[in-house]
Amino acid sequence: QVRLVESGGGPVQAGDSLRLACATSGPTSSGLTVGWFRQAPGQEREFVAAVSWSGLSTDYADSLKGRFAISRGNAKNTVYLRMNSLKPEDTAVYYCAAASGAHFPPSEYDYWGQGTQVTVSS
Repeated sequence: QVRLVESGGGPVQAGDSLRLACATSGPTSSGLTVGWFRQAPGQEREFVAAVSWSGLSTDYADSLKGRFAISRGNAKNTVYLRMNSLKPEDTAVYYCAAASGAHFPPSEYDYWGQGTQVTVSS
């Protein structure tokens, strides 16, 4: 019912910035909280950030606050993740996910995208 497509990943140098986008679509795609997660090779998937449907509420992993910023586009069907001062340890597959519940931040996500690779070289 909901489709999420990530874009914007790629190879970058340490210190660069990158903006990822997550486009949501489908008949039940309105009203969703959208979050970003990442998974590095050999590691568990970890939470990065989330934004409410209104765009007024955001949540971040403590270690990424101040360096990453999540936002929602004017049409609300696209969510962005701005990543600044990238480090090699930010290398991972970045996934966006959507949650249909009213609670923010959500405890679980119902829909997932396929992911986009971000590779940061030193």
